[in-house]
Amino acid sequence: MGPLKITIAGVAVLFGLYGLDRVALWAERRRWIFYRRSKPTGNSLGHGALELQKIFESGKATHVIEAKQDRNKERPDPEPYPGPDPRSGPGGRA
Repeated sequence: MGPLKITIAGVAVLFGLYGLDRVALWAERRRWIFYRRSKPTGNSLGHGALELQKIFESGKATHVIEAKQDRNKERPDPEPYPGPDPRSGPGGRA
């Protein structure tokens, strides 16, 4: 490989990196990413960890929701109160 080919390859790599930089700055202006000019607020690592937790535990959340929905299904009326008959009068006598 001659020196001219190495120089052309180096220039091509530099142009490619410049193009990636411009694309990243464009994406940053659209607020898709944080790159050079804007910095994230808060704890980005914490927010990322919460998103990962949502992804990994999404099946558990679905299971909990389904279990709650099962509990809310219609149930038969409970047995009547086994206390004295209210028609029997005071003391529970008929």
